Parts: sequence; C-alpha cells; structure tokens
Amino acid sequence: MKLAFSTLGVPGMPMADVVRLATRTGYQGVELRAHPEEPVNVSLTPPERAAVAAEFKRAEVQILTVAGYARVAAEGDDEPVIAELAALVDLAHDLGAPYVRVFPGGGGQDPAAADAAAARRLGAAAPHAADRDVRILLETHDSHRAGADVARIVGTVGHSHIGAIWDVLHTWLAGEEPAASHAVLAPHLGYVQVKDVASPEDTTPLPLGAGTLPLKECLDTPASDGWVCWEYEKRWHPSAAPLPPLLTEARAHIERLGG
Repeated sequence: MKLAFSTLGVPGMPMADVVRLATRTGYQGVELRAHPEEPVNVSLTPPERAAVAAEFKRAEVQILTVAGYARVAAEGDDEPVIAELAALVDLAHDLGAPYVRVFPGGGGQDPAAADAAAARRLGAAAPHAADRDVRILLETHDSHRAGADVARIVGTVGHSHIGAIWDVLHTWLAGEEPAASHAVLAPHLGYVQVKDVASPEDTTPLPLGAGTLPLKECLDTPASDGWVCWEYEKRWHPSAAPLPPLLTEARAHIERLGG
C-alpha cells in the first residue's frame, strides 16, 4: 500500500512546503488540487510545470493525481468539456502524474442522458490520455455517488485509460456496502480515497478513525494493495482542525487498517 494526501487539506500551500510536508510525515505521494486558486493549475507555463515536477522528483514524492474539476456528465455542449479534459491530461503528463481526477456533475437531469454524455466525452478524451500515458479517473461523487453509478459509465467507455476513484464517503452516503462498491469498481479502479466524518448530516472532516465511516472494510478489499489517498476537505470546512499535525497519525492508522 502506498499513501498520499490531497492538497485540498492545505489550500494554497506552496509546492515546496507540500513536498516537505509529505517527506516529513512519511507519505509517498500527493494528490494536487488543480484549481485556479491553487499554485498548480492548467495555466502554468512549461517552465513552471518543469520546476514543479523537478521539486517532487528530487524528494522522491509522487504527484499521484491532477485533481481537476471537469464535470463530464454536465448538461451542455461536449466540446468545452473535452477541451478541459485534454488540458488536465496535458498538465498531468507534464508533471509526471499518472492520473487525472474528474467529477460526474450530472445534476438533476435524466440519469440515462447524464450517463450517455459522460461516456461520450470520456470516450472522446481517451485516445489523447493514452497518447500522454495518463489515466482519467471518474470519482464516485455528486450525481453518481455509488460505485455502481460510476462503474456503469466507465464500463460503457471500455478503455484502459478511463477508470475510477473510489471516494468512500460518497459510496457510504449512497448506502452502498464497501464489498459491493469494490466488486463493481475493482475492474476500473485507480485508487481509493479515504476520509472520516461524524454522520451523514455532519460531513465536517475528522481525523481518520474519529468518525463513523467503515474504513477497515474498505481497506480490507484488494483495492488497498495500490494507492490510498486521504482527502481532508479543509478547503470547504475552515473550522476543521489543521491537516499537517494530523498526517503522521493518519498514516499509521491507514497502515494498521490495511495491514
């Protein structure tokens, strides 16, 4: 098992500090939030991208994912979404990241129409992702919280460079048992994203093990043989405790659960 944390927990932190934080706390990788308000996003120039990649490479910390905000099932034209996917893939390639994270974003539209749009756009983006040796991963999230929802789209695309992220909070909120989530996502799975909260009504991030999510059941699955990323949503919950002091114990907790 290899461990990463998301920069969603340390919004705006300079990359040099992110690298130092990962090495000091024993994480092998980092999921970089690629939003315009963050230091790393698609507007970076080629020299800036090379500098970020070199910083991580020197420290032997893997940039696991460019965590983008493309919504592949959203209503509207295909072309802007496909262009956004291509830009994220290019950024991931330039940084040496194997994955790009995207959301469903289907909203309240007809589920069949949302599925079709997502599959069509991901299918159109797949050849460019393959050329760049980057895998686009659709996260269990928003309109497609359950593993079955995401697996339905990714299975329709049927391309090796289109896969899934298992966000265990969202499959839990969907009422899906961990074993069921894993069963449908395993053929497509890039990695597992863990977090902890008090209840479905209170999703303020908590230290791992302090909440109610069935983390052991999730990490008991074969999916835990690969990457596990802690996504601590400090950006959306300013009152939550700071992430850096929690990282070392969280790493130990994940290792205990996955052992």
